[in-house]
Amino acid sequence: MLQIIVVLIVVGVLLWLVNNYIPMDGKIKNILNIVVVIIVVLWLLQAFGLLGSLGGVHVG
Repeated sequence: MLQIIVVLIVVGVLLWLVNNYIPMDGKIKNILNIVVVIIVVLWLLQAFGLLGSLGGVHVG
């Protein structure tokens, strides 16, 4: 559980740093934020066992 909290804090700080200190267009920042949130939500669902293993997912 501690590892999950640490990862969430690190991801949040990194996202905050990118949003505040890297000059980008607002639309790109918005897309980046959405992608990061979706990845974190999927990771949390998998970590808590609510989502099956993503190892069987193949693209193409």
